[in-house]
Amino acid sequence: MAKSIIVVGTGNAALCAAIAALECGAKVTLLEKADEALAGGNTKYTAGAMRFAYNGADDLMPLLKNPEDQRVQSADFGRYDTEQFANDLLGFNDGRPLSDEQNSLVQNSGDTMCWLASHDVKFEPIYSRQSFEKDGRHVFWGGLTLAAENEGVGLFDMELAAVKRLGGTVRYNSAVTGLIVQNDRVVGVSVDGEELYADAVILACGGFEANDALRVKHMGPDWVAAKVRGTPHNTGDGLVMALQAGAAEYGLYSGCHATPMDLHMADFGNLDIPPGERKNYRKISYFLGVMLNADGQRFVDEGANFRNYTYAQYGAAILEQPGQFAWQVFDSKVYDLLYAEYRFHDAHFVTARTLDDLIDQMNGVDGDVARATLSEYNAAVDADTLFDPTILDGKATVGVSPPKSNWAQTLDTGPFYAYPVTGGITFTYGGLKVDRDGSVLSVEGRKIPGLFACGEIVGGVFYAGYPGGSGLTSGAVFGRRAGYGAAT
Repeated sequence: MAKSIIVVGTGNAALCAAIAALECGAKVTLLEKADEALAGGNTKYTAGAMRFAYNGADDLMPLLKNPEDQRVQSADFGRYDTEQFANDLLGFNDGRPLSDEQNSLVQNSGDTMCWLASHDVKFEPIYSRQSFEKDGRHVFWGGLTLAAENEGVGLFDMELAAVKRLGGTVRYNSAVTGLIVQNDRVVGVSVDGEELYADAVILACGGFEANDALRVKHMGPDWVAAKVRGTPHNTGDGLVMALQAGAAEYGLYSGCHATPMDLHMADFGNLDIPPGERKNYRKISYFLGVMLNADGQRFVDEGANFRNYTYAQYGAAILEQPGQFAWQVFDSKVYDLLYAEYRFHDAHFVTARTLDDLIDQMNGVDGDVARATLSEYNAAVDADTLFDPTILDGKATVGVSPPKSNWAQTLDTGPFYAYPVTGGITFTYGGLKVDRDGSVLSVEGRKIPGLFACGEIVGGVFYAGYPGGSGLTSGAVFGRRAGYGAAT
């Protein structure tokens, strides 16, 4: 007899869990807290980028919507193997070895992408954000090459279509308020007083980034000011009910994916704007300029690494500054290289013909110190090394702290531009401990029968940082695993 499975959530991880369970012949119902328009968790707010291991362009072709595109044929995708992926994760582990979850992510990333493609999820190269044109070719950098067709909303649409083709059903406006436990086994969920029973429950309902109280509890008082980049519905409900059922806390609860965002954006992401513009409140071209805090000082190495490896930390760094804001400063030499989000019609910025006049317009900044900081920075730039945004070019500053290790250019060509930013939280890192079939483990280390988890709610995947594009891949890898585990 086919198993009945309840999946809590409708984001990427939840949909992958549903697809996998349906493949096994299970009867699957997804329960979504939001209405249909706001369903999908954080997935619809993303650019749909997915990091995975591949050995060269031949591995990418079966995944592409249009592999015959001339740009594809002439692109330099490089290779990004499992060793590189593992090393990138290790770089954010603060000395920890790879966790079991991280090893699973690395080793299963490529196969999971092929699995998604087998369900008609198609991808396209990320020309605009992950490549620079060089010698007439698109040269990709940072190990991140593909995104779902039509970004995050496309990923959601394609995965949901697969769920429906396989016979899954979705209930909207169905907030799960508790787990039903009988004889130490999870046998269903409560939905607004209604009891729904199933052979297994898969929690795929996100973390606690939209819960002010939990952010402050786990990450500190500065985090009350963070902008929530995605859905307002990821308030930690599933995490709380799992812990109440005896699940073990796991991972870095004080950590999260936090990105520089427009200071004046709304408190949450906005699905009313077109899919292609939903990332435009993000401001991640800081590596092409400098960032100044309210004291007029630089506070990070803007060129420490490709932005894929720093952007998820620099949102937190901004929240640690006085007033919890900063200004990103650029000159005209790099203006055309800034991502499209800087030219979004609702982008907030100031511009001036001189640096002095620009600084005068940067509200909240100590102007005298800012002038001294930028003068010192300009004098410290290595003038002999060539600027090349496609590589870690080593064009650095000398004798200033913090340094700028790559892509350091003098700010000397007007007009000049400055953008006010704060920290935006995408997802949290702390969650539940699961085993290799996605079963949630108790405080004692035993399986909680009938309870599975995947996606953001799984802890141990990320620690001090995040290689861009790993989050959606993690959701797919662990969603697929939980779906198979629950159905077999």
